[in-house]
Amino acid sequence: MARPEQVLVLEPQHELKFRGPFTDVITATLKLTNPTDRNVCFKVKTTAPRRYCVRPNSGIIDAGTSVNVSVMLQPFDYDPNEKSKHKFMVQSMLAPYDMTDMEGVWKEAKPEELMDSKLRCTFEMPLENDKTHDSECNKIVSSSASSVKSDHSALPKSTSVSLDDGEVKKIMEECKRLQMEVQRLREENKQIREDDGLRKRKVTSLGASHSSSSTMATSAMRDEGLSTRILALCVLFFVIGVIIGKLAL
Repeated sequence: MARPEQVLVLEPQHELKFRGPFTDVITATLKLTNPTDRNVCFKVKTTAPRRYCVRPNSGIIDAGTSVNVSVMLQPFDYDPNEKSKHKFMVQSMLAPYDMTDMEGVWKEAKPEELMDSKLRCTFEMPLENDKTHDSECNKIVSSSASSVKSDHSALPKSTSVSLDDGEVKKIMEECKRLQMEVQRLREENKQIREDDGLRKRKVTSLGASHSSSSTMATSAMRDEGLSTRILALCVLFFVIGVIIGKLAL
């Protein structure tokens, strides 16, 4: 009795192509589509199991869905004079409605229930023109990568320069602010002294000595506090001036 016709749709239908060079694993994709309203069990077999890795090599395809099977050719020494004799077979069968064990289903399957499709394998090496084109593309990519790298390496320098300029600008503004603060303190100190002179001339002779002493003590404390602040500001101004001098060098 003849076997039923394959219900799965294979893409590609008859041939798996592997394009070299074959110094690394080469992968071809086999798409299996189930256009029926039944689930379908499948298996993928090959005449050269040591040369290929197939994932998945078996399973169930639900009704109206598809599965991509990766066929991975292992590296080997390619001989253009040797024709490939490798073949693949996709075996399938309709899944029973009450299926629980897929391996058991395959063992109990009758020959008239099995469907299969065969594909041959072909090996191709890229043409010289393709090699030249690939080489030029690689050169373009490499040059682009190097130019991008050089642009990125130049960025930190310009950023550091802009940061230095910004720091100098901040220091200059701080110096101006300190100068204004020193001038304000000097004027305030002068005003306090003038006020103390007026108080001294207005007090009486007896009360003048007592009031004068307390006023002088207060004035001395204020003068001492203002002098300390002026001295601290002058020291800070001197340090900032040294920093600006180093940055200018």
